Amino acid sequence: MGKRNFPGKGMFFVALLIAAISGCAPSSKPKENKIVIWHWMVDRQSAFSELAKKYETQTGIKVEFKLFFPPDIYSQKVIAAARANTLPDIFGILGEKKIAASFIKSGHILNMTPYMEANSDEWKNSFNPQTLKVDIFTDNNYYGVAPGIYGIPIDTTILNFVYNKELFKKAGLNPDNPPKTLDEFIKDAKAVKEKIGVDGFVCGWGEGWLLNALATEWAINLMGEDKFLKTIKGEVSYTDKDWIKVFSFFSRLKDSGILASGIATMTNKESEDAFSKNKAVFSFNGTWAVNVYAQINPNLDYGFFPLPKVSDKFPLKVWGGAGSSFMVNAKSPQKDKAVSFLKWLTARKQQIFLIDRTHNLPAIKGCSDNLPGVLKHTTEIFGSLTHPDVWPQNENSQVIEVINRGLQQIIMGIKTPEEVAKEIQKTKERISRR
Repeated sequence: MGKRNFPGKGMFFVALLIAAISGCAPSSKPKENKIVIWHWMVDRQSAFSELAKKYETQTGIKVEFKLFFPPDIYSQKVIAAARANTLPDIFGILGEKKIAASFIKSGHILNMTPYMEANSDEWKNSFNPQTLKVDIFTDNNYYGVAPGIYGIPIDTTILNFVYNKELFKKAGLNPDNPPKTLDEFIKDAKAVKEKIGVDGFVCGWGEGWLLNALATEWAINLMGEDKFLKTIKGEVSYTDKDWIKVFSFFSRLKDSGILASGIATMTNKESEDAFSKNKAVFSFNGTWAVNVYAQINPNLDYGFFPLPKVSDKFPLKVWGGAGSSFMVNAKSPQKDKAVSFLKWLTARKQQIFLIDRTHNLPAIKGCSDNLPGVLKHTTEIFGSLTHPDVWPQNENSQVIEVINRGLQQIIMGIKTPEEVAKEIQKTKERISRR
């Protein structure tokens, strides 16, 4: 839960959880008529502050958004506060779903189901189902958490491919016809590089989660979601021929000559900067990039498009869901006021305000007309979203690290897809024997 830019983003503090979140210090006493919210979203602090003032004017309840950055520092602060029972009224959790599960089991997160399902599910039904799904623990879930809704999403994030329309035109390509298959993608990227000397593809692959997300999308398209999930359960080996094919797609990208120099160690910020400055025709990024690109190059002419497919046998699944979510502190004396504020925050008027100020996709339905033009078509794929937080079980974090490192090594030409597959499976089997 929280900002789920995906496996790896919050794993640094997983080992601290057992000792960190089950403290026994007494809860804080009721404070003034005020709600305190902790978050990590630098780009939204100004918008949040404006909304806080509006809410205080309407209700008389003061709302304080406290920003802690960078995300690593924020996560450490949340863990320390959980240990001391000094969490704020509202907060978010960064990282894997098992982290949120640990907080829930320790009694730190309020089950929002009764509030969401009041008045004939009115609040619950206002959300995009695939967005809300990320914050739900289902019956008999892998983590042993009581079923329920434990977070309130405030936006939706989708990882999509993005292309530079201006560079398309310069290379003689149709700017209204982005590639639909991997073959077309490589062909178009080569054409741009050969005709105008610009890199075909740039991405922050120094951050493993972006590689992992893309590998997941291609794996599900190639082998189907059922076989993909069986791999996580240990019923299918990573040395299976379909997985070798998935890893080979990255080898093919390397051999095609379209990748930007140093892509395997590049950060996402560096990638966003390069794409914004017309240094590459294609990239792979989240919908939050709209705000980033606007800040770097307001005149950038670009568009999003779905994963270039590698098979017609199975449907495309696009990585996405709740981008950022807030949880209510179950021990807070202000929890009812906190719930009321989150209901107000996710109402249409406030969601439209956030669209205008932050250019993020909304968490709720009925806001399509207010989206920036570049994002309007992305709502069409909401029904195809997938994310680790909606899977029955997540892959072990150590296995994910080996996958991500292996993909980087393939891109750098250090290892073959077969070698990487064997290393991943060896790690998987070793962990399973524990």
